[in-house]
Amino acid sequence: MPSLFYIRLISFTAGTLVYLFLLALILGHRRPRLFERLLFFVGLSMFLIYASGLLEINAMVEYGTPPAATRWSYTLLRCLGFAFLPGLLIQLHTAYLKSVRGRRVSKWLDAMTWLFYLAPFAILTYAVVWGGAVPPMNLLDGFDLLPSIDSVLLIPTLFVVTPVQLFIARTSEDSTERRISAGVCATSGILLALLCRLMAMHVGPAKLVSERQWEFMLSGHAGDTAGVVVVMLAILPGALVLYFAIRRNFLGFGAQRNLMYALPVTFLALLYFALVRRVSGWLEPVVPPEATAAVLLFSLIFLFEPLERVIGPALHRRFQEGLGGVQRLTVELQQVARQGNVAHLVTEAEKRIRDAFGLADVRVSIPRDAATKPLEAPGGLGHTAVVPLLKDGEEIGLLEASSTGSYLTGETTAALGFLAEQLPGMIDLARLIEDKLRLERELAERERMASLGQMAANVSHNLRNPLSSMKTVLQVQLEDPDLPVNVRRDSTLVVGEIDRMSTKLTQLLRYAKPSVGGQRVAAVALANQTAILFRHDADTRNVRFEFERPTHEIYALASEEALNEILSNLIVNAIEAQTAGGRVRLSLSRYEGRLEIVVEDGGPGISTELRAKIFQPYFTTKPSGTGLGLSIVARRVEEIGGTISCESPVRNGKGTRFRLMLPVAEGDGEGAPK
Repeated sequence: MPSLFYIRLISFTAGTLVYLFLLALILGHRRPRLFERLLFFVGLSMFLIYASGLLEINAMVEYGTPPAATRWSYTLLRCLGFAFLPGLLIQLHTAYLKSVRGRRVSKWLDAMTWLFYLAPFAILTYAVVWGGAVPPMNLLDGFDLLPSIDSVLLIPTLFVVTPVQLFIARTSEDSTERRISAGVCATSGILLALLCRLMAMHVGPAKLVSERQWEFMLSGHAGDTAGVVVVMLAILPGALVLYFAIRRNFLGFGAQRNLMYALPVTFLALLYFALVRRVSGWLEPVVPPEATAAVLLFSLIFLFEPLERVIGPALHRRFQEGLGGVQRLTVELQQVARQGNVAHLVTEAEKRIRDAFGLADVRVSIPRDAATKPLEAPGGLGHTAVVPLLKDGEEIGLLEASSTGSYLTGETTAALGFLAEQLPGMIDLARLIEDKLRLERELAERERMASLGQMAANVSHNLRNPLSSMKTVLQVQLEDPDLPVNVRRDSTLVVGEIDRMSTKLTQLLRYAKPSVGGQRVAAVALANQTAILFRHDADTRNVRFEFERPTHEIYALASEEALNEILSNLIVNAIEAQTAGGRVRLSLSRYEGRLEIVVEDGGPGISTELRAKIFQPYFTTKPSGTGLGLSIVARRVEEIGGTISCESPVRNGKGTRFRLMLPVAEGDGEGAPK
């Protein structure tokens, strides 16, 4: 029937364009994942099959009996398309379950993949070498036999992939994924039924190799209605992927909007050029082909304005959508900036820009670090854009973005440029709010500490004098040689408790009293004096105390009282954490332009839960501790402008290491050890 012939011709043309469009889309936005690579090769196989059928039909129209070279061309294209199609389809579904859905796949499905890869060539080898094909086949006939074998293998292939698609459609939580899987599942089921019917109509599998009377669904000889329906249905999977990639950004393909517009325009131009050639051939007996081509090409000028009226509003809507998306992203980042946390703003900006434009990676560097390695696309396949962040004409950082595909589109690059213009203002806003919050916290802390200091002074004034009087009376009593033993014992105990209460009052006053900073202190000399002072206590507890003294003096920007409190508290804690025979090490060095102080012990260590609380006031694990020692250390370090960190365990599940980084006074010796 002529109608079936034209339907077949249109179907082959549509299938060729659909799968060519899909190939270009995957190449423009490829990812270094197995699934995208397999999807590309499946699309390539389908494109070759449809292209071979289209070439065969056109050759029949043009020549009647196609020349040998033309037969070789479409036969080789068809063989290349069919060669690995069954195995690719099964491996595509297993890769989707693994890489996209994150599910485990049974070993029998992986084994079936390799079986379907090897089966066509095994059957072909048997048919040619041992099958005794009648009549004896030449090389071209041997090539043409492979599609017939693969067409039969597609039936068990569809038996495998259709339940997988049904499983994905029923278990997926994503609506786009459910719709695609449901559509492909329905298409696969119908194709399976039609293929079985075609196989039953023509020949059984026993005659397939010997007589080769049954041609595959996509060959140019399929003349019945079922074969034409199969040709049309096989387009649907590719069309579904294209539709949801454009409309719902399935798998991130739809992020390349420029590619979406360029490919249809290119295809329409190619179709129009083919029409020009065809019409020129039809009118050649009447009009020279060059004249017909010139008229048809120049007639496009009169179509520009109608096309602009049709396409213009769509492009304008797309522009508004893109601009609206960038503006929404800008507003969201401004809301994040108002939280007053620059680090959080940078993290959120990287995440949201990456998700909004379907990028592989995004990095915001503030300030720019020349030693940092430039951002690279994953696998070296994509393209990387580097946009400077400018403030008052000066570069303050970089916005780097790498694509998952082979390049970044113009609209994405323009959007990144717009965001790069907005980010410096957002960063300034976050810093201002961060500084404001820090000042407010410091003011509140100062007010709290002032109240605490006033309370501590009142408590100390009201308690120290009575305690001193009681201690004096008891000490006088203890000087009496005739004092009973039990009274002497109790008096000595009370004197010890009075000393302990005085120590706690002293610590409370020190914690509430702010230190005076900004002085030039010889840190090595002060640390040496502190080490000499506490070495006797260490020897009493049978603890080895080590002081690694640098060869040059290092001057810290702090107060002598604050630095002495820091070292004393850390050393006392380290000595008390040791058992007999333990070791405490104190070291000072100059590191990255700052004074590094390390106090390390070999005690039982501090658990993760306790490390989060050790710097809190009044938190202690000692039965007689005040819980203010490390709080005083943390407070003094903060007042000086330094940092403190705790690492535990250090080695063999034991030990604790406190590392302090303190500012160094200007004019410090350049010969200090690094």
